[in-house]
Amino acid sequence: MPSNPRLRRLATLALLLFSHIAISNATDAGSNDADPSQDPTSTTFATTEVRYRVVPKEYRLDGVVEAIHRTTVSAQTSGQVEEILYDVDDFVEKGEVIVRLRDTEHRARLAQAAAELRSASAQLEQSRDEYARIQGLYQQQNVSESAMDQAEADLESAEARLEAAQANLEQAQEQLEYTQIRAPYSGIVIRRHVELGEVASPGSPVMSGISLEELRVIIDVPQSAIPAVRERGEINIYLPNGEIAEPSRITVFPFADLGSNTFKVRADLETNTEGLFPGMFVKTAIVTGDKEALTIPSAAVVYRSEVTGAYVVSDDGRIHLRKIRTGSSLDGEIVVLSGLSPGERVALDPVAAGVALKRQAEANRQDRQDG
Repeated sequence: MPSNPRLRRLATLALLLFSHIAISNATDAGSNDADPSQDPTSTTFATTEVRYRVVPKEYRLDGVVEAIHRTTVSAQTSGQVEEILYDVDDFVEKGEVIVRLRDTEHRARLAQAAAELRSASAQLEQSRDEYARIQGLYQQQNVSESAMDQAEADLESAEARLEAAQANLEQAQEQLEYTQIRAPYSGIVIRRHVELGEVASPGSPVMSGISLEELRVIIDVPQSAIPAVRERGEINIYLPNGEIAEPSRITVFPFADLGSNTFKVRADLETNTEGLFPGMFVKTAIVTGDKEALTIPSAAVVYRSEVTGAYVVSDDGRIHLRKIRTGSSLDGEIVVLSGLSPGERVALDPVAAGVALKRQAEANRQDRQDG
């Protein structure tokens, strides 16, 4: 560095001027290599055209979900309620014991029937031996024909007593089994009809339950829509999670209600349909024909609080958030009832479109400030 102060100042000014030129050149080079996506009017996301599509023409109605299996289990023998193993809202597997009755008397009857069976079996053996002895003597003509007939009658009587004893034993075993009341299918207990200590008699209700595995929807259909149900047999069930279920079987009742002139239609659902419970209301749609409607992919729809919209991209690349009104959904697309026109393009990635719209708004605001 020069020792002269003037020379030092000149050297410092020259160094600052060189640094400013270098920074300006670097800035210009960076501007030339900038990402074109920084252009607020450029769209780097995919778009699709709003178009007409043939969709089903639907007749919307409310339906009520009910369980196919809804049963009240009753006692089949008499006895005092000794144990209650399940209560309301409990899930029960098929074949599980839900209530036990006192079985002391039934076990005594079973023991008595078993003793009678042993006695009848012993009498049969004795009658068989006697019959064989009399038959041998009869062949030697040492006994009369009447004695032979009596031996044969005694053998038949012993065999009948044995059969009766076996039947009594089976009945006693069955009555003993009835003291353990079991669930006829897997389901949920919805009502309990007995208390501990009560005496249950044959036919008295014990518990009521339903199965959630097999459900159906009951729909009251106006008579004008019944021909479509009979001919096309297409009904869509809109589930709470937004999915659409198709019935496995549709049954149309052959008569109309006198008060409302509606036909009852029963739509059986597939096994283990999730999100439905007996008593719920669900939206149903009876397909009555076909129609053309504007549709866009479901991914293009934007939900902002209570507003439903889509990002519309114009030919010059400008982006606008347009409020729309939507209808039914089908195969990944949603019917647009209003807000869009055929031929317009909408963004398939609302997140990227939202970022671009914000960048576009900032560029417009900057232009206004510069102007």
